[in-house]
Formats: sequence, C-alpha cells, structure tokens
Amino acid sequence: MWWLVGVVVVVALLGTYVTWTAARVERLHARAIDAATALIGKLNVRAKTALSLAESESSRLGRYAEALRVAGHASLDSLSEEREAAENDLTRILRELPLPADDPAMEEIHRANRRVGVAKQVHTDVVRDARALRNRWLVRAFGLTKRLPGPRYFDIDNPI
Repeated sequence: MWWLVGVVVVVALLGTYVTWTAARVERLHARAIDAATALIGKLNVRAKTALSLAESESSRLGRYAEALRVAGHASLDSLSEEREAAENDLTRILRELPLPADDPAMEEIHRANRRVGVAKQVHTDVVRDARALRNRWLVRAFGLTKRLPGPRYFDIDNPI
C-alpha cells in the first residue's frame, strides 16, 4: 500500500515539474518575441534619427549625408532577412561621420545607439536562455517546444 502512495507522489511531483517547465518555456519564448520587437523599435528610432541628422546637417556632412539617407531608408524598408545587413551598414556609416563625437548634432545619435545596445543585449540574453532551455533533456523528451519557433539571435555590430 505504501509503495502505491509513493508512486502517486512521484508521478504528481514529476507532473508538476513538467508543467512548470512547459510554462517557463512559453514565458521565455514570449519574452524573446517581446525583446525582438523592442529591438526592432529601437533600430527604427535610430534609423529615423539618422535620417533627420542627414537632413539637418547635410551641408556639414557632405557626401556622407546621401549615404546616411540611403542607409536609413534601407534600414527602415528592409525585410527581416535583410535587416541585419542594413543595420550593419547604418552602423558603419554612423561611425564614419566626420562630425566630432561631442558635437550637439550627434547627441541624439549617441542616445539612440546606447538604447539599441541595451535592447540588443537584452534580446541576446533572452534568446540565449530560451535556447539553453530548449536543449534540456526533459524539454526535448516531452516535446515542449514543438509548436514554438526557435528564437534567433540578431547579429549586428555593437553601435556603441
């Protein structure tokens, strides 16, 4: 009789743990989606800031103004598969601008770059945690991620 109670307790504990793990998997994947959305939002703000800088400082930027406009529009208009390359191009052009780092016109760009850097780090951390959880034996054994797409890293240069 005692062995039956022991089996029921073990099954109940295992079921609770699997349920808790399944909820954790779903939470982490939802956080990864939210972090990706926030990162895209910060990248859009940075691209719009770069476009406004290209318009307001076109005389001081010279040939960089047109390159900044093209990169900003490419960043805003690119599809998700092309977004990383477009963002890397925009980052490269922002680094090459002839304006000094302490120029007041660059202040907003620096703010946007810091926000992108933080959003990228948050996204990377969440994706790393979600991928690590996906690789646990219990998650794989019970197929807890079958209906969830695997989160992807967003591989861009650090803008800071």
